[in-house]
Amino acid sequence: METLGFEALAFDPGKAVFAFEPAEYQYNPIGSVHGGVYATLCDSACGCAVHTLLPAGAYYTSLDLSVRFIRPITSTTGRLVCEGTVENIGGRTALATARLTNADGKLFAHAT
Repeated sequence: METLGFEALAFDPGKAVFAFEPAEYQYNPIGSVHGGVYATLCDSACGCAVHTLLPAGAYYTSLDLSVRFIRPITSTTGRLVCEGTVENIGGRTALATARLTNADGKLFAHAT
């Protein structure tokens, strides 16, 4: 979390919330935050949301990750919040979604 500038905000059953303040060190060569930063934040929110529903000592891994980059993010975008929510949890797999939004609720990325 320190390397990418993420902050953990909240963990509740089936939900995990992170935030970050976009910065130039996260940029790709075209001058906006690298998609890998979006993807890592969304993957963390989804995975941790699932983890909140697992028994102690259980483990998990991501089967796949699909991220939609809705808007570019730059150092002037301001603080963004990523909320991961479990949509379904079964005996062997789970499905979670993540929404990356600004303070006004504008969507910047969506992931499953």
